[in-house]
Amino acid sequence: MHHSRLSTFVLDCKVDDIDAAARFWSAALGRKVKPADPDSPSYRELEAADAEPSLLLQQVSHESRIHLDIESDDLDAELERLEALGAKRIAYVKRWWVMEAPTGQRFCIVRPQRGPLEGRANVWDGEGR
Repeated sequence: MHHSRLSTFVLDCKVDDIDAAARFWSAALGRKVKPADPDSPSYRELEAADAEPSLLLQQVSHESRIHLDIESDDLDAELERLEALGAKRIAYVKRWWVMEAPTGQRFCIVRPQRGPLEGRANVWDGEGR
């Protein structure tokens, strides 16, 4: 058995200035920008309530879009479950899987981002239920 849930809405921003993008989205959504992580210069995070998905801005070279992240305590099991539903794997990048839904949208499977999932996420058996 493994757990998974919606973790993050990621705003992929094809921009030269990720801080300007963060200021825009901060003002547009009424969310403060969290302090930048010097180890992740291409990312900015906006504050979100504990019960809400995280909001992350990512500086990218491809066209701007929004994608979502699904966090899981077993990446391989979640990959297999989603492939059985019709998703296809695109690439393994650093520590996560980039996937494509049967409807064409890209999304990622990531390790837990907001603490342990047990008791706070969907529970899946080996049959994907």
